[in-house]
Amino acid sequence: MLVLGLETATAEVGCAIGGHEGVLASSHSARGKRHAENLTPAIEFVCHQARVELSEISCVAVDNGPGLFTGLRVGVASGKAIAQALRVPMITVSSLDLLAFPLRYTDRRIAAVIDARRSEVFWAFYRQVPGGVQRVSEPAVGSPDELAAELVADPCDTLLCGDGAIRYAEHLSGFPNVEVAGGDHAYPSARALVQLAHARALREDWIRPQEVELLYLRKPDAEINWSMREGA
Repeated sequence: MLVLGLETATAEVGCAIGGHEGVLASSHSARGKRHAENLTPAIEFVCHQARVELSEISCVAVDNGPGLFTGLRVGVASGKAIAQALRVPMITVSSLDLLAFPLRYTDRRIAAVIDARRSEVFWAFYRQVPGGVQRVSEPAVGSPDELAAELVADPCDTLLCGDGAIRYAEHLSGFPNVEVAGGDHAYPSARALVQLAHARALREDWIRPQEVELLYLRKPDAEINWSMREGA
């Protein structure tokens, strides 16, 4: 069973293919907001590197958020189109889960933090469990100060990851027992997406393309701007 993973929730565009042998090929690039321009060449590249025809894909996995509205729409729309054309099922995985999963070997609490723009961040907390991580809080959106208050309220050893943690490191890492992971953990990984999705695909834990739902946590920026204009 081969899984195609598309990750576009943040500033980075990721694509990977994997199966029983693990991840066969992956591509990640961060070039501003050119998600639509970068995704198709990335899919072609990983297919070529993995020596896999797109027609051989058994399942399409996508990051369903939270994240940047435009990027999410590009990845999910592309994933749906491919899945419908191939008549294969889909799997969705949260961007916060994808950030936390590569840190599954730490014994510290993990805080996955994504830059939500507008001086806000998306976040969730995780703990290590056998074979991976388990989310121990619901995904949330708020200011870095609100997240900092949660870190103070439960002052256990915590490892922060994600571009939100890096951008607001001064707000979040000035506490005892709190550390920000390096740049390799700035963005959700398409490799992690394929790994998590493949395990679920083996259990047939998938959905149809029309059942895919996005986790926004707040209104798109365009709606916020329009509401502010109307209020003015």
